Amino acid sequence: MCGIVGLVGNRNATDILMQGLEKLEYRGYDSAGIFVTGENGKSKLVKSVGRIDDLRNKLGIDVAGTAGIGHTRWATHGKPTEENAHPHTSASKRFVLVHNGVIENFKTIKDEYLVDESFMGQTDTEIAVHLIAKFVEKDELSVLDAFKKALSIIEGSYAFALMDAKDPETIYVAKNKSPLLIGLGEGYNMVCSDAMAMIRETSEFMEIHDKELVIVTKDLVTVLDESGHKVERDSYTAELDLSDIGKGTYPFYMLKEIDEQPAVMRKLIATYAGENGLMKVDPEIVKAVQESDRLYIIAAGTSYNAGYGSKMMLEALTETPVELGVASEWGYGMPLLSKKPFFIFLSQSGETADSRQVLLKVNELGYPSLTVTNVPGSTLSREATYTMLIGAGPEIAVASTKAYTGQIATLAFLSKAVGESNGLQIAKDFDLVKELSLVAQSIEATLSEKEKIAKIVEKNLLTTRNAFYIGRKMDYFVAMEASLKLKEISYVQCEGFAAGELKHGTISLIEKGTPVLALISDPSVAAHTRGNVMEVVSRGASAIVIAQKGLEQESDDFVVSKVHPWLTAISMVVPTQIFAYETSVQRGLDVDKPRNLAKAVTVE
Repeated sequence: MCGIVGLVGNRNATDILMQGLEKLEYRGYDSAGIFVTGENGKSKLVKSVGRIDDLRNKLGIDVAGTAGIGHTRWATHGKPTEENAHPHTSASKRFVLVHNGVIENFKTIKDEYLVDESFMGQTDTEIAVHLIAKFVEKDELSVLDAFKKALSIIEGSYAFALMDAKDPETIYVAKNKSPLLIGLGEGYNMVCSDAMAMIRETSEFMEIHDKELVIVTKDLVTVLDESGHKVERDSYTAELDLSDIGKGTYPFYMLKEIDEQPAVMRKLIATYAGENGLMKVDPEIVKAVQESDRLYIIAAGTSYNAGYGSKMMLEALTETPVELGVASEWGYGMPLLSKKPFFIFLSQSGETADSRQVLLKVNELGYPSLTVTNVPGSTLSREATYTMLIGAGPEIAVASTKAYTGQIATLAFLSKAVGESNGLQIAKDFDLVKELSLVAQSIEATLSEKEKIAKIVEKNLLTTRNAFYIGRKMDYFVAMEASLKLKEISYVQCEGFAAGELKHGTISLIEKGTPVLALISDPSVAAHTRGNVMEVVSRGASAIVIAQKGLEQESDDFVVSKVHPWLTAISMVVPTQIFAYETSVQRGLDVDKPRNLAKAVTVE
């Protein structure tokens, strides 16, 4: 969701900034812009609605320099227009600013400080750059002091990169709640909202903490805390490989990431499986779970569904009740908690703003927490008590696939480690290494039958406007994730329902030809789900049955290899990922960049 790049001290500033913006396309955006300046004092600002290619087509040879900032915008305040695209300028054009986040009191600032100002667009960001300019040009503050004063007034989330035309070799940076990093180079330094944007130029990065202000020049990075005192901070090496963030021969990142899931399972085995069947999970995490009386999984979207896919296993192996919380709701309405809660935050990016809002409250209350994430050093990882990494590699497609399955597998290792520590025989008998290896094989078998799924899609999902996924027990949780995948990338209005709930109202939506995809992996409820399939077929539905081996019937459409009941949320979801992918491809849509969506949701 929005992306920032910045660079000082390199004669190829334009090329580097544009390449950085291209690496941030996965975050979701609807407009983009770039500001470049050079030692000769000449500067250029270019903005465009649409894709990075549209912006690149507007660049001339005169858009060159040694420093600059760029931005991809996902619209919040104001429609996607060139006027609302970043970078924004002050009225005098002296100051140029890019911003991620939401300024909550922008209207109050406008009414109290900028009542006589004229604005080009409707964004909150334009308010911020005008405010800084006012403090410099009318109140005669230095740029640094003006920026500090503006930050003391601004409320909300932000990641700012500010440039002054009179000092073109400096970028002023600040953040609160929104991610931002400093990239360190030889004779040049960079700013980016994701290390992926600048990994071509450097692997050395420095974190910025909330409410800090940073002054970046080509040779020096100065970090100031909220009180203006200098902060010394070590850099770290980003564990990213350029080959990890390329599509290779794949037409879309989503397909590449679906295909990577067997490797993710095997990598997690290598990471968390120790000798003699014991788990290599931090003993402090295990102890914290043991001492809790309830586990609260906080997440959003796909990660929330992964929480449900892990609930049965966690409860069985930790002997502790598990409760799921929607992050955006819990941030402003924390329910009554148990006496010894333990919080688990699931987030692919580790930057989910809604989840962080809950984590801040959890920290205030002094409760222990664990972040399960794909991104080391991310905000949720830094601020939680503990972290377990998925290690799935960069997930670039907006629709999450391998992070979902990786989260469930990671929680499986936590579950088994706690169960073993508690001396549970059920945990000792659960050969997780063997079972996850079988899951990897199951995924590979499903991946080998993409053409079969493509034909089912062509017959049933190519033109429909509505569809349903149904299932019981674990299959119901998978249905929730499957429906989310289908609607987010193919725009088919799809809902996931507990199969037994159809007759309690939803079956009224079934019409002739309505696709209903049924998931069947649990022998205790298989017959019941098949009864529900007959109910919708008798009302004209076009039923598609996805069954686990051993429960299949001759008329079923797709059969998934048998895996352990606690891990069916992984194996059963993979064909549904391919259903969503094929529906999007066959409808001629952009699989990796669905409309209106963003990868990293960094605003509440």
